[in-house]
Amino acid sequence: MKNKIYFFISLVLTFLLFSCPPDDDGLISIPEVDRAIQQVVDDSILNNYLETHYYNAGELSQMSSFTINDIVITPLDDDGVLPDPDINTLLIEDVITGSTVYEDTEYDYYYLNLNQGGGEDSPNFSDKVRVNYEGNLLDGEVFDNTFSPVVFDLTAVVAGWGRILPEFNTAEDYYVNSDGTVSYTNPGIGVMFIPSGLAYYSSAAGSIPVYSCLSFKFSCFQMESNDHDLDNVPSHIEDLNGNLDLTDDDTDGDTFYDFVDSDDDNDGTLTIDEDLEPDTDLSVDRDGDGDPTNDIGDGDPTNDDTDGDGIPNYLDVDDTASRKD
Repeated sequence: MKNKIYFFISLVLTFLLFSCPPDDDGLISIPEVDRAIQQVVDDSILNNYLETHYYNAGELSQMSSFTINDIVITPLDDDGVLPDPDINTLLIEDVITGSTVYEDTEYDYYYLNLNQGGGEDSPNFSDKVRVNYEGNLLDGEVFDNTFSPVVFDLTAVVAGWGRILPEFNTAEDYYVNSDGTVSYTNPGIGVMFIPSGLAYYSSAAGSIPVYSCLSFKFSCFQMESNDHDLDNVPSHIEDLNGNLDLTDDDTDGDTFYDFVDSDDDNDGTLTIDEDLEPDTDLSVDRDGDGDPTNDIGDGDPTNDDTDGDGIPNYLDVDDTASRKD
C-alpha cells in the first residue's frame, strides 16, 4: 500500500514539474480574473451582505457622541427576521451607493454616513488624513485596526478610501488631554463596504484572501492638502482629467506624473517659479530675503497665464517666464 502512495506522489510531482512553462522557476501562475467579471460577483456578494446584516442605528442615534467601537454590525438569524426594529436597521436600508471608474472598470461601492463631521474641511482623494479605523472581512474577522489616530496618504491606501473619505468632513475641534492624548469633537464617522477591485483585488494581504470584499469603520479627524512635488500646486489639482487617478497625467510626457514632476511642461522653468501673480499676502516672506512686501507670486501657479491662451504657464511650454527673472 505504501508503495502505491509513494508512486502516486511521485506521479503528481512529475506532472507538476513538466507542466510548468519554461523560465518560471517552477511556479504556476493563476490568470487574473477580468475586473468587469469580478465586479459583478463582488457586487452580488456586497448586496447579499447588506441585505442580511443590520446595525444598531437606534442606539447610535441616542448617543450624544460615539466612536467606531460603538458601531455593531450583526448577521440576521436563519429565520431572516430583524430583531428589535426600533433599535436595529438593515444595512441595505441606510447605505449610500456610489460609483466610480477605476482601472477601466466601473465599480459600485456602499457606505454608511453615521456622522458628517462638524469641521469645515473635507479631504480630497489625494490628501493626508488623520483617522481611526477598523478593517473587517465580510465574515466579521478583524484584519486591522487602530488604537489611536494614525495619519496616512490616501494615495498610498486602497482606492476605496479615496472615493469615500471625501464625502465626510473633519472634526469640528480638538483638545489635548492632561495625559498628552488628543480628543476630537464631532468627527466624520462612517462605514464603507467596498468590492475587491477597490481593495486588494487579486493580491493577498496578510490575512486578507484574494478577491475579498472589505468593510472599514472609520472616524475622520483631520486632513492636510497634499502637494507631493512641493510645486505649490495641490496634488488633487494635478489630476487634469478628473478621473481620481494621478498616474495618467503627464503633461510633458517625460514619464514623471505631474503630481511628482517639479517642471510639468518641461520648459526649463520650475512650476513653482511660474507663479507670477502679484503677492497679496504681505505677511509671508516667500523669497526669504527678509522683506515680505517685495515677493513675486501669490503662492498659486495655477492662475498665471501670460499669453492668455487659457493654459496656465506651468502647463504651457510657450510660457517660460520665471519669477526669478
